[in-house]
Amino acid sequence: MKIKLDENIPAALARHLRDLEHDVDTVRDEDLEGRNDGQIWQAAQAAGRFLITQDLDFSDIRQFEPGSHHGLLLVRLRDPGRLALTQAVGEAFATQDTTGWQGCFIVLTENKIRVLRPGT
Repeated sequence: MKIKLDENIPAALARHLRDLEHDVDTVRDEDLEGRNDGQIWQAAQAAGRFLITQDLDFSDIRQFEPGSHHGLLLVRLRDPGRLALTQAVGEAFATQDTTGWQGCFIVLTENKIRVLRPGT
């Protein structure tokens, strides 16, 4: 999967996802740090990348309707430290069948992964 990590996601996750054979780039890699959410979103979409973020500006399902983009994973942990984020997202990608996540709106918490697919 082609993935873009927002600047609020630890760089260590990029290495972990690459080890799982995903094509990963980051906002930092592309000198997009500090840019507004619209610019980050446009960069991800232009590159055909699935965006992983903690930013609640991406939480409106009406704006980010499944099927209208390349995919979005919103990570919502109670304690979103670097290690917790890397472990939670890394485990999700290591244990879940992510091949069907393209175009989906996904919310990851400590307790579950909610996948909203196009047409649902």
